Amino acid sequence: MTAETNTTYYRKLFGAFAEKAASRTGTPMAFIFALSFIIVCIVAGPLLHYSQKWEMVVTIVPTIITFLLVFLIQNSQNRETQAVQLKLNELIRATEGAHTTMVNLEKLTKEELMVLCGQYELLAEEARSSLKRGETDQGSPDMPSVDAS
Repeated sequence: MTAETNTTYYRKLFGAFAEKAASRTGTPMAFIFALSFIIVCIVAGPLLHYSQKWEMVVTIVPTIITFLLVFLIQNSQNRETQAVQLKLNELIRATEGAHTTMVNLEKLTKEELMVLCGQYELLAEEARSSLKRGETDQGSPDMPSVDAS
């Protein structure tokens, strides 16, 4: 097995694990498990005289679990976000009259996005003015292009 094939295999394996972990952590059973841990800790505290070992378990176990879950959930979220972006890009590409400059907007800088927001705000203001005059707000007005470089 080549290093690239090996890396791809581990990425797929981690992705599948992350997806299952993310979906299972959002279940009622996961909540009940976490709540049970808290109750056990509360009950065990007085019984163990709030010892140093008890304190370590109460603080370290949830911290480690949270730390690991952040990476698992982020991996799952990244893939879902990318899939949604690709679906939106395909809808833009396939819609006649749509501005294909809207494809991959997530790659633009904050400043470029702010310029586009401003352009859409102007379009919305013009549409509201048209409605006030009794005209229609429908149509596909041209948008100036934004240079992504």
